[in-house]
Amino acid sequence: MASMRRPSLLILSALALGPLHGYAVIKEVSRLSADQVRLAAGTLYAALDRLSDEGLVEVDREETVDGRLRRYYRLTGPGATALAAEAEQMRRDAQMVTQRLRGAGPAGAPSPA
Repeated sequence: MASMRRPSLLILSALALGPLHGYAVIKEVSRLSADQVRLAAGTLYAALDRLSDEGLVEVDREETVDGRLRRYYRLTGPGATALAAEAEQMRRDAQMVTQRLRGAGPAGAPSPA
């Protein structure tokens, strides 16, 4: 399985605690990324459509608020599995990098064997 793009990872992470509507997903992604990732509405909904097509998220419910339709999305079982697998792969990668850096000498040069 290919690595997940960061926006997808953050969207799935935002939904991990429960269903959210689009604007709430945008705000949570911004919070989770320490404001490094700011999704535009069009980008979010394109990603949600793709994640839905992949079976990772689904519509939880719809409600009308101030005359506008608000759609809530939730993480599916396969979405939670994919998110957990990605987190585990990231953990292993970070561990490998940390181990390699510990073995590096000055200026990142490998230490003599």
